[in-house]
Amino acid sequence: MSAPTPRTRLRRFPDKAAYDAATIHAVLDASPLGHIAYAMEGAPMLLSTLVWREGDRVFWHGSSASRALRAMEGAEVCLSVTTLDGLVLARSAFEHSVQFRSVMVMGRAEKVTEGKEAHLQAMVDRLFPGRWQQLRPMQSQEVKATAVFSLPLSEASAKIAMGGPTDEEADRSWPVWAGVVPMALTFGAAKPEPDLPEGLPAPEVAWVAR
Repeated sequence: MSAPTPRTRLRRFPDKAAYDAATIHAVLDASPLGHIAYAMEGAPMLLSTLVWREGDRVFWHGSSASRALRAMEGAEVCLSVTTLDGLVLARSAFEHSVQFRSVMVMGRAEKVTEGKEAHLQAMVDRLFPGRWQQLRPMQSQEVKATAVFSLPLSEASAKIAMGGPTDEEADRSWPVWAGVVPMALTFGAAKPEPDLPEGLPAPEVAWVAR
């Protein structure tokens, strides 16, 4: 991971910034939902989509017919992910905040032209280990209908906020509850399709908010 650039350097609360690969990778791996900002027909747009990391690149996919993906190809984009980890309640409304981990990646969106199926397998197995081998093989027209894009992590930064309330000393005696309410995403029990044969095990879900 390179040093922060003028676009990724955190200027406000720089103590919350991290630029090392280990931190950036960990946040990306904990955040399957990404948001990609791009321009289309002169207007700012935002795409929310599943993202996954392979090594020092982050990937996303969609329909080859997608206007959004066509507009991104070769263009400057900004990709971000965030996990919300807690609500921070203070004695004053001004000091309320949240605990979170986020990553921002900037660069030119690159369309994958070779090995698309391998990247799609990486996406599936990232969430459900070993499931790709259990599925009906992907057909050539399905591969053709799917576009895969990526960004290098060469221009990226993380922002981490994990502390409690920072009340003014004069407010600490105010008689109202203060502290942190933790938050996490969880999965419920798997709900099978009604036409499934008996005895098929539910998939293992590898992703957890961590």
